[in-house]
Amino acid sequence: MSFIHMRMAKAAAAVLVAVPFSVGGLASQGHAQDTSPSPSGTFGPGCSTLAQKTDTAKDKVVEAAAAYPQLSQLVSALVRANLSDTLDGKSDITIFAPDQKAFQNVTASQLSSLLSNQGELKKVLGYHVVDKKITPDQLSKGSFTTLEGSKLTTSGSGSDFKVNDKANIVCGNIKAANATIYVVDAVLQPPS
Repeated sequence: MSFIHMRMAKAAAAVLVAVPFSVGGLASQGHAQDTSPSPSGTFGPGCSTLAQKTDTAKDKVVEAAAAYPQLSQLVSALVRANLSDTLDGKSDITIFAPDQKAFQNVTASQLSSLLSNQGELKKVLGYHVVDKKITPDQLSKGSFTTLEGSKLTTSGSGSDFKVNDKANIVCGNIKAANATIYVVDAVLQPPS
């Protein structure tokens, strides 16, 4: 078994043990606006606490996400939804990656319902992915079509950005070989 598959298998097992998966978790609504230019490197209040096992710039997106323990539930859900190969096979994508705290805002019944419906799981996770590279300077007033097919919006300035006016980007502009990762503090819901 390859190192990548072992890491993904461990992450998949973690989602079955750690039940809090947030389907509709809302983040704090308050944030200060900063008028400084958009950052060029990794930015955000959560970057200093985002533990990284290895440098991820040469890894495909799912392996890169698996290097961050705070993204293990997301990786497990991607594996369960059979999206790993799809995302790893794309180039220059952007993923708005819910962290562990985001998943903790979902009830056990929501998690159970989502995990038992692969189509719905794939839809929710696909709503976190944009099939193009999004740079920090595009976040201030962005509107992007997701892999799921619906639009999501971004807003903010400086190093303080939100997705859909709900999820804060807690650490952004993380590089993977085929993706840019923005870690968010809420699980995004596609429009009904």
